[in-house]
Amino acid sequence: MPEFQEHDLRYSLVNEVHARPFEQLRPPLRASHIAMLHTEPGAMRDHRHVAELCESHGLPVPNEGATHYSADFGAFRLKWEWHSEFATYTFFRGGEFTDPFARPAISRVSEDWLAGLPGELLVAVNIAVEHRDAPERSIGDLGEFLVADSLAGSRMAGGNAVAWTDFRLHEDGFGRILVRDVGLRSRQAGRLVQRLLEIETYRTMALRTLPLAREAGAEITDAAGELNEIAERMPQIEGLEDEKAMLDRLTRLAARLERLASRNSYRFSAAAAYYALVEARVGELREERIEGLQTIDEFMDRRMVPAMRTCQSTAIRQDRLAERVARATTLLRTRVDLAMEAQNRDLLRSMDRRARLQLRLQETVEGLSVAAISYYLVGLVGYAAKGVAAAGLPVPVELVTGLSIPVVVLIVWSALQRVRRRLARDDDTAEN
Repeated sequence: MPEFQEHDLRYSLVNEVHARPFEQLRPPLRASHIAMLHTEPGAMRDHRHVAELCESHGLPVPNEGATHYSADFGAFRLKWEWHSEFATYTFFRGGEFTDPFARPAISRVSEDWLAGLPGELLVAVNIAVEHRDAPERSIGDLGEFLVADSLAGSRMAGGNAVAWTDFRLHEDGFGRILVRDVGLRSRQAGRLVQRLLEIETYRTMALRTLPLAREAGAEITDAAGELNEIAERMPQIEGLEDEKAMLDRLTRLAARLERLASRNSYRFSAAAAYYALVEARVGELREERIEGLQTIDEFMDRRMVPAMRTCQSTAIRQDRLAERVARATTLLRTRVDLAMEAQNRDLLRSMDRRARLQLRLQETVEGLSVAAISYYLVGLVGYAAKGVAAAGLPVPVELVTGLSIPVVVLIVWSALQRVRRRLARDDDTAEN
């Protein structure tokens, strides 16, 4: 085989599709499943806690950086998985049983170790898989373990299993799922158990967003009322100061919605992703109706779909309100800009009038300057003529003085014009 330059992630990407494999399970068995919500980022605390359990039983610890682990601890089997927001611990215990939920698999685990689990408990479920040879249970018999009012169940996995649950927490703080093996293979049993546990986990994770959506809904309603008030007052405001005050209110409202979006957007997106996983896992069950019982799919449609639609509608309202605030801000800012442009235009007109007045005044001053300078220069010419006449030369003083007047005025005017042109050239050069 030729030597290729391999991408650094090639093997990890190929192995990713084989991560978190299904357990091979043989009924009868019981399993306890808990999901701990992360309170700190990273998997190190969860990894260390699982490693402590492994060391206490003389088993190999999970590899550094591992996000899943499965091992047989003798009295129970543990499957640990780390996810971005939570970690799951599933404990399996084989063997015959009469009461499916009397001594769950988690009862075999050290209480001290369980008490030290990192994070906060969010999901806790006990599941029991009865052997196909066990006595069959009627719907009435199920009332001994499950709440009849919310009972849901169906045939699954192509008719190879029957499962019942009530989606409630019981006295021990755990939910309950009862499965009867009809013809499950070991891998098929592992897939079915994992799907049922994932439905419960992802369902709870998706519903975490519902209280946030209700809280955000009230805040969005309040913000929408404020925006409506601003929109009604916009045509009535007069003056640039009122417009600036209104723009300040809109800016604060936009900042408020931005904070709301930064706090909620991730949870709304996460809820949609978790709900999509729930729908996928329910579809993979391949449910067949049991007469007189609602299926798990029907239960989700009646109880979970309205909650998810509340989250979706709140997210849509939040985004649309932010867009409305942005449009109102743009409209008012345009109005403020137009008002300021009108003020600037009036200011420029005023400056232009003042410049013309200053030019006329300058021209008047220049004329007076020509007259004044010419007067003094003609006087000097007259004094010079008188001096020459006093020296004995026949010079007509009055004639020389009179004839010098137009010459002097022309010279002075020409000199001032030359100075003006030079100043204008210097000003153009400085601007360029």
